[in-house]
Amino acid sequence: MIEWLGIEHLFELSRTEAIVAFFSPLAIFAVFLVAQIVLPARRVPGYVINPATGEPRNYRLNGLLVFVIALIVWATEVTGMPRDWFYRASIYAVAGGTVFATIFTVIAVYTQPKREERNFIFDLWDGRAQELTFFNERFDIKMWFYVVGGSMLSLNALSGAAYHHELFGDNANPGVYLYAAFFTFYILDYFIFERVQLYTYDLIHENLGFKLFWGGLIVYGWLFILPLWGMAAYPDPGFSTAWTYVWLIGVAALFLLGWGISRGANMQKYTFKRWPERKFLGLIEPEYIEAGDRKILVNGFWGVARHFNYMGEGFLSLSIALVFGHFANPWAWTYFAFIVTLFTFRQRFDDGYCAEKYGAEKWAEYQARVKYRIFPGVY
Repeated sequence: MIEWLGIEHLFELSRTEAIVAFFSPLAIFAVFLVAQIVLPARRVPGYVINPATGEPRNYRLNGLLVFVIALIVWATEVTGMPRDWFYRASIYAVAGGTVFATIFTVIAVYTQPKREERNFIFDLWDGRAQELTFFNERFDIKMWFYVVGGSMLSLNALSGAAYHHELFGDNANPGVYLYAAFFTFYILDYFIFERVQLYTYDLIHENLGFKLFWGGLIVYGWLFILPLWGMAAYPDPGFSTAWTYVWLIGVAALFLLGWGISRGANMQKYTFKRWPERKFLGLIEPEYIEAGDRKILVNGFWGVARHFNYMGEGFLSLSIALVFGHFANPWAWTYFAFIVTLFTFRQRFDDGYCAEKYGAEKWAEYQARVKYRIFPGVY
């Protein structure tokens, strides 16, 4: 079965190495926790209201600094860990990380008051508390998720590229290197605009259950590189020089298009939430529907489709599928399939929540004005 899947190279660790790999996520979690607490940070208010004070929650943000240090430590091998270790340890790290995420979930859920209307399983999956902070709000669980998950996504992708280079040398697939560059750029961009994350779905709506613990730490940090599990073992696809340029430039352009849509939509919403009357990029005058003391943005990116940012993520994930050049290989399409499925379902939950938040009548007015969910003219 493992040979049929083409991932036998991920089971080549010795017994001792496998044990170390299993426990490596726990060590990584601890290192990032200490780094976030100890390293300097800026404090900024978010969108979520702290019920104890009635004021916006304050967050310490130092993800960019933590990420850059993590990259330097990995690249210089100062710890003695080979650059390809994270990739070779992937299977065992996911197994161990899942166990530790489960333990953390149980602690996070059952130290919080029970909600009468929810059962045991739903509490574990969805969580009870929306926020958990420690050390006088120096450490926030959700922001820890994103710093750990984002940093490890980049490091795992880079580690896979290092493994690929060692394996194939001059016959290496340039798409693998471009893939690692995509995700490193994606994460660097996220940390540069870390404050924008305070105005997004997970921070505002999600509770701290297994869905967020496992999703934020393991899925984001380790399983987002699932295509690389299979594709790192394949050499250059063998295109001609001309077609290689067309292929690599084309997927890079597609990636940047997806990133531009996603980043632009999120930045427009962020700008509108903080400064409702300000023109986006100094050009786009905000138009909105009044819904009591709330406002629904209806122009710019948010006038094209109700969840246009998800289309950006779709284009980005399509570029990931195409970047390896082995277009018929199912491994290349795993991330694309996950992202399309995730956001197709999430937009339906979003619509239900927004109808409740803004009122069914006002949300129906927005739906009538912005007819498409994600993909203009299609869906």
